[in-house]
Amino acid sequence: MMMDWPHGVDHIALDTVQSTMTEARQRASVLSCPTWITAKRQTAGTGRRGRAWDTGAGNFSASLMYRPVGAPADLAQRSFVAALALFDALEAVSGRSDIFTLKWPNDVLLRGGKLAGILLESISNGLIVGIGVNLMSQPPQEVLEPRALPPKTLFAETGVSVTPDMLLEVLAPAYARWELQIATYGFAPIRQAWLGKAANLGKTIHARVGTAQITGIFTTLDEGGAIVLETPQGRRAISAGDIFFDKEPPDAAGY
Repeated sequence: MMMDWPHGVDHIALDTVQSTMTEARQRASVLSCPTWITAKRQTAGTGRRGRAWDTGAGNFSASLMYRPVGAPADLAQRSFVAALALFDALEAVSGRSDIFTLKWPNDVLLRGGKLAGILLESISNGLIVGIGVNLMSQPPQEVLEPRALPPKTLFAETGVSVTPDMLLEVLAPAYARWELQIATYGFAPIRQAWLGKAANLGKTIHARVGTAQITGIFTTLDEGGAIVLETPQGRRAISAGDIFFDKEPPDAAGY
């Protein structure tokens, strides 16, 4: 499904790199416009909290380097922009929306398993948004963190064969649309749209914050993007942490 490439946005396609985020960081000072950097292979990809991220053959690895408008304190909200854009892109290439959900703070799930991850890095002259999607292959379960959701691939679950270039063709316009939303209207419409696609909304989940675990019912996001849990000790808003489910979330958000 072809969409018009967003005006004023560039694309640098590479073969093998350490990581697209490293490339974006190194090139940031000379990039004059928002730029997507993609690579066929990453030799040292990373996920949240410095965890290793194995790209895998045929998968999508990209980073967007740009300079968002707004306060630096609000840059973390772009993880929700990226998640919504990726949801739209996956819907466009698969023709399905019912099988995808969004997991706080930065994952896209397919039938309850992890399909994609998003990583943000704020640098002195901009923001880097890294995105990895299991289009064709997935990491083995034994290399994953205990209690992590099982990895899924788009091809294995849907039979849809999508190349990284095909996904970028729909992801870049989708990101531009959601970026315009947050730049024009603030976080409120982003928050509402994200909640409409959230995994396990209204259900009991577990948040690991440092060495502490907090268990409660996932009720909403606050106005800044923190996840809000209703616990036996009262309402808790968590701005950073890892989220775990008791079991796979259902296909449809909030049900």
